[in-house]
Amino acid sequence: QVQLAESGGGSVQAGDSLTLSCAATGSTVRYTMAWFRQAPGKERIFVGGISWDGNGPNYADSLSGRFEISRDNNKETLVLQMNNLKPDDTAVYYCGVRTGRAPAPQTYDYRYWGQGTQVTVSS
Repeated sequence: QVQLAESGGGSVQAGDSLTLSCAATGSTVRYTMAWFRQAPGKERIFVGGISWDGNGPNYADSLSGRFEISRDNNKETLVLQMNNLKPDDTAVYYCGVRTGRAPAPQTYDYRYWGQGTQVTVSS
């Protein structure tokens, strides 16, 4: 059993940076971890992910290099560094874990999810 807890969300201005963290309990050493986000009224979409052995990180094409994912296997923590934030980045950000080796963009590939953390970007 894996439990995930996201933190670091908040309200920022366009152009600001924000760092999200996902802390895992239970063994995620051989899992792939990823970030997704869900804007109001929209489906949950892939942001990026990284496997336990460094496969990745892979990112959604639309992020244009503004986001960076890193992982600390010793601390079982996944980090999402978000730069030059835009109002369109407003969403609830979720951490997900899957047993496959590579990051996957579909939500159904992920077995465990956190509760999410809200990010609001104002113009």
